Amino acid sequence: MKAVVLAGGYATRLWPITRNRPKMLLPVGDGTVIDEIFGDLEADDRVDEVFVSTNERFAGEFEAYLAESDFEKPTVSVEDTTAESEKFGVVGALAQLIDRENVDDDLVVVAGDNLISFDVSEFVDFFAEKGTPALAAYDVGSRERAKSYGLVELEGDRVVNFQEKPENPKSTLVSIACYAFPQETLPDFDEYLSDGNNPDEPGWFIQWLQSRQPVHAFTFEEAWFDIGTPESYLDAVSWYLDGESIVHPDATVENSEIDDDVYVLAGAEIVDSSIEESVVFGNATVRDADIRRSIIDEETVVDGLDLSGALIGAHSRLTNDED
Repeated sequence: MKAVVLAGGYATRLWPITRNRPKMLLPVGDGTVIDEIFGDLEADDRVDEVFVSTNERFAGEFEAYLAESDFEKPTVSVEDTTAESEKFGVVGALAQLIDRENVDDDLVVVAGDNLISFDVSEFVDFFAEKGTPALAAYDVGSRERAKSYGLVELEGDRVVNFQEKPENPKSTLVSIACYAFPQETLPDFDEYLSDGNNPDEPGWFIQWLQSRQPVHAFTFEEAWFDIGTPESYLDAVSWYLDGESIVHPDATVENSEIDDDVYVLAGAEIVDSSIEESVVFGNATVRDADIRRSIIDEETVVDGLDLSGALIGAHSRLTNDED
């Protein structure tokens, strides 16, 4: 079996934090967003190759990251794009990768910006048992939120209806961009695209596929985070930290209050400040400040300010000029 980890997005909603880094490499706990998926695939003996599907702009970031990691299976497979406007769409990129890498095997596909509470091997078990295309589905608990995803209707665990981003969702069970396809269905990607269908969201392909053959859904509870906004990233960090905080041993904290769900990276310096539900990147400096639900990027100075819901880009300097 082959695996594809989708990592081709430009994450514009997280700029400036992700202007020069892929969101999949944002820190969560002791690793990054994508590490959980890499770890699961690394441990599953059924998966012999893992392709990281990314764009030309971030290919070097992933290659450098993997070179320094302990993961052996992942290799970078590069889309020919350098900007959001040039993207092929997820289905188009998958079809290209299947051709580019000569994939001729069962295929599991996971979005690299997913932080999920189940082990990917559990999903592969389900796929192997059913022998059909499969997806993972999660109850988001909100019809408004369900409008942003592919809505899944089930009879047992078989998908009987799939609607991509419905205006009036009838339920809150959605697809989470974790899919598996038997080897014999891979030519369906080319057929779907050659018929002029939507190349952007994989949900449109699943909707098309489900109308032609059986598709099954692996449902799970606990947690799932689609990390595409500052809020979802901070929520994922909070879930991972579970009410605790992590301050790297090489960070400096003096006369400061570090509340729950705070992640402080190596080299950061926090003095005379209060920080809550935030991430402070490496070598940032926070002095005489109150920081809540914010992301402070590397090499940044925040001095004498109160910030809430802020995204401060790398190498910035924010000070209170009145002091």
